[in-house]
Amino acid sequence: MVSLKMQHQEFEPPEELRDTIKCFWYNRRDSGELQSSYEVVPDGYAEIIFHFGGDLSISYNGGLQPLPSPFMMGLLNQPVIFHTKNCLEIIGIRCFPWTVFDLLGLPSGKDGVHIFEHPIAQLQSALNKYIDAGKIDEALTQVKQYFLNARSGIASESMLFKAGVAMTKANGTLPVSLVAAAAHATVRTLERKFKQSSGYTVKDVSGLMRFEQVRNQLWLYPDADIARLAYELGYADQSHLSKEFKRYSGTTPAAFARKAKKRKQVIDSDFVAFVQS
Repeated sequence: MVSLKMQHQEFEPPEELRDTIKCFWYNRRDSGELQSSYEVVPDGYAEIIFHFGGDLSISYNGGLQPLPSPFMMGLLNQPVIFHTKNCLEIIGIRCFPWTVFDLLGLPSGKDGVHIFEHPIAQLQSALNKYIDAGKIDEALTQVKQYFLNARSGIASESMLFKAGVAMTKANGTLPVSLVAAAAHATVRTLERKFKQSSGYTVKDVSGLMRFEQVRNQLWLYPDADIARLAYELGYADQSHLSKEFKRYSGTTPAAFARKAKKRKQVIDSDFVAFVQS
């Protein structure tokens, strides 16, 4: 077993960014000289990832593909395995999927792990210096300022913001017709705008949001009653929840809960984006 030392912190965005960014986060993990693997399980967000120190790769076509910094992790429909060794530090920007492409000025797409060329990469050099000096707050301030500038250059899309608020408050349980009503739009108009901005339908993102709630509950409370979760989160029944859970995670809720219970004995109970596999 690899000895893993991990630190994870999350930071609220400034008020001006709360319609586009869920949070900023910093993660530091030291797994020594042996290569470690980390599993990222799908959720309802897109992440822009800067990384420092240890090399970061992804399993791809039977081998390992090195990842540049930054890269984007869009909405995933199945778990992704990352590999690293030594000390890896990460600054992540957790974005709402219906805002991230407009924020970066990129065409929307469905790539799970998205390697792209963008002026944001020019931040890497300055961030490296801050991270090397242990100045995490200064690094985060630099990233926040970049996104404040980027946000000021795009028009506010109140329809998508209202739709997103409704979906988030309901944990993905609202039917599309009610999401459209909350956004003061027709279903057709909302679906068109939503797919243009995120690459996905309202139903796609709602499904991931609902899965995320089940995942988090089972991570924090492995003994939770799955039938009760199915009822509370609007699944037709326990079988429906299990089918959707396996679709996104590759495993059953019961198997995930057993794994969570085992992991809770050795690491923090907080669920973070990167989970040791």
